[in-house]
Amino acid sequence: MKVKLPDNVMVVALTKASLADIKQGSYVGVAGMPQADGSQKALEVHIFPEAMRGTGDGHRGWDLQPSSTMTNGAVEQTAASADGQVLTLKYKDGEKKIVVMPQTPIVVYVAGEKSELKAGAPIFVSAATKQPDGTLTTPRVNVGRGVAPPM
Repeated sequence: MKVKLPDNVMVVALTKASLADIKQGSYVGVAGMPQADGSQKALEVHIFPEAMRGTGDGHRGWDLQPSSTMTNGAVEQTAASADGQVLTLKYKDGEKKIVVMPQTPIVVYVAGEKSELKAGAPIFVSAATKQPDGTLTTPRVNVGRGVAPPM
């Protein structure tokens, strides 16, 4: 695929993080799988910078895996459980309990550089717009630093 980037494209780098980096009040995005008890089992956790607070706020279907979801919200509470760390995420229309296993990939978003967009770099593009000539344009590209997004 060909993706055209504007001169002012936003490049966001994803770097490896851990559960210790998730604090009460952190704004996160979690790709998850619905569980029988109504919770979500985290497939991956994205810690957003403060400037992205509110981005994609809510709970919806996602295409990481069949039946997967995306929940973006503020961490209201964290608690240990037998299954892993449980995060309670609050968003505009509700809240979800998210179970984060020790092996769940966690990343933090940091400022990236356009120079990181080179052959072989792992990238993720969302919100691309198809142009009449069949190419895509996007205002933003996520690039992995040590991780391949989505993880």
